[in-house]
Amino acid sequence: MLEIIVQLAASFIASAGFGVLFNAPKKSLIPCGLVGMFGWIFFYTLREFHIDIVAATTFAAILVSILSQLCSRILKRPIIIFTVSGIIPLVPGGVAYNAMRNFVENDYNTAIQLSAQVMLLAGGIAIGLMFSQVINQIMMKLQKAKL
Repeated sequence: MLEIIVQLAASFIASAGFGVLFNAPKKSLIPCGLVGMFGWIFFYTLREFHIDIVAATTFAAILVSILSQLCSRILKRPIIIFTVSGIIPLVPGGVAYNAMRNFVENDYNTAIQLSAQVMLLAGGIAIGLMFSQVINQIMMKLQKAKL
């Protein structure tokens, strides 16, 4: 239980902190932190159920995008504020660091494997964000067609 609380707190602080760096409005910092926290805990929960890391990242990115859209509409702020801050916990920085370290240490087999994983994770994030945006646009067109 303590581990989950630490995960929640760390992901909230990371997302809200990046919101500060990104110059997000003060009223948006808590929602930025919550978006990142929910995205990370969803990713963490999927990983606990032994879901593949790329799939877990993609599904978490979809959740971050959906929550960002909701925050954007409720708070009447640009969606990019919430998306960028919320996606930060999912960025595979540690894996990218290990890939570069292995290149420097001339362990090319491990470096290439880790580099491929970084590319897949980055692609998963991009696909997750894009998928949610496409669904949102389809729903908007369907709503306009009903009017």
